[in-house]
Amino acid sequence: MAIKDIPRLNFAHLPTPVEELPRLREALHGGPRLLVKRDDQTGVAFGGNKTRKLEFLVAEAREQGANTLITGGALQSNHCRQTAAAATRLGFRCILVLTGDKAQKASGNLLLDLLFGAEIVHVADRKDRDTILQETFDRATQEGTKPYLVPYGGSNPTGALGYAFAMKELIDQNVGADWIVFATSSGGTHAGLLSGQRVFGFSGKIMGISVDEPEEWLKKEVSQLASATSEKVGERIEFEPADVLVNAAYCDAGYGVVTEREREAIRLFARHEGLLLDPVYTGRAAAGMLDLIRKGFFKKDETVLFLHTGGLPALFADQYTDEFR
Repeated sequence: MAIKDIPRLNFAHLPTPVEELPRLREALHGGPRLLVKRDDQTGVAFGGNKTRKLEFLVAEAREQGANTLITGGALQSNHCRQTAAAATRLGFRCILVLTGDKAQKASGNLLLDLLFGAEIVHVADRKDRDTILQETFDRATQEGTKPYLVPYGGSNPTGALGYAFAMKELIDQNVGADWIVFATSSGGTHAGLLSGQRVFGFSGKIMGISVDEPEEWLKKEVSQLASATSEKVGERIEFEPADVLVNAAYCDAGYGVVTEREREAIRLFARHEGLLLDPVYTGRAAAGMLDLIRKGFFKKDETVLFLHTGGLPALFADQYTDEFR
């Protein structure tokens, strides 16, 4: 397949390293070989998976003549923090529509948003977020600025390109993983990996562990998004829901709710590998992976690669620090 020439701004620190996790494997009394791909080290404002997506999204914004990036998320959104950082680095104004208590003291990601100079629009109720996001976009347009709307989580075909090409990067690193395990939520990372798997020829399996969405929704959303993403790379590939591997067994507690599973996973990674996970995304995905290892889901002669999608500033948010003291 001929790869299209796609606008991209190269500001992420790539390729991110792949590391062994021998002491974690020992703590689990065996099981598969464990690796981690360090996308927490993509380089912009503590890194994370959204930086790869923003290389393509901000390039598109620039091509369209935009001078303001607008996006939304929770108060501790990793996506918003990386968008704010990319905006100030590349000369854009940034407006963030954040859902949560306006009276909450700025800490973690929210503190960083303010340091990057982002304008914050607060939303009390999540059901109003889409409406207020559109109103914010319309207001910016009326004020004479040229806004570009970055989708939640960077999850559209343009953003998902970041992980289509991350798959090529991983193949070029020749790590020989049988499984890639990661946190999935808005579906952009998942769709990009799935599209890249088919375009660049990865022979392993890709399993997203849901942070908050049901399996059926993710299968439908990711398959549609992967199909649209493939068309941006070359010829369109039609993905079906059955092509999407999702485990939604660990998200019943709800988005951002830390349970004993997440606490244990975060402590195990920290105490055995000196590796920090976040309480919302990687903590939940790692907890699911550890449970599957203990249940014998993966074969002992297989290699499982955990894609670390970042999120570290959330560990220092007031709402989470007490979980780990």
